[in-house]
Amino acid sequence: MRSEGPRAITIHVTGFKKFQGVPENPTEAIVNNLKEYVERRGLPAGVTLGSCTVLDVAGDGALPQLYQTMESAISKTDSVSNANVVWLHLGVNSGAVRFAIEHQAANEATFRCPDELGWQPQQLPIVLEDGGISQTRKNRTHSFWDTFDDVFQSLHVKLSTLNSAPNVILDGNWVS
Repeated sequence: MRSEGPRAITIHVTGFKKFQGVPENPTEAIVNNLKEYVERRGLPAGVTLGSCTVLDVAGDGALPQLYQTMESAISKTDSVSNANVVWLHLGVNSGAVRFAIEHQAANEATFRCPDELGWQPQQLPIVLEDGGISQTRKNRTHSFWDTFDDVFQSLHVKLSTLNSAPNVILDGNWVS
């Protein structure tokens, strides 16, 4: 019997543009520079970087772009390969001092400030088809990574703050 080995993994990454209170979103810099970084440094065997997309911080306005990105990535995926597909959505918490994985997401949009299109929902379901705002989803990533620090350390990516503006260091080079 022939051993097939581990299944391939394709990783798709999204980040966000600026929004109120965060004029330079570090996730935009990470996503915009990730393809070039991976081309220089490479990835482990069997791991492929799929798409890198920066989304508008616009509640409903970002959904069509996200769906288009997902559909495009799915149509490009070779269904015969039976690869694992990972979607990594990066966000920012301007008060945080380190990366963290969101372990539970609620189907609720409550914005402390208006998004880039001026929308400021309070206790609205994000995806109507998924039910009301009491719906939550938990992931199992905690057993794999306690924080995004582990993920980015493996890629030698560090975040730093210079003059109170977030900057990203990729391989020792500042990206802003």
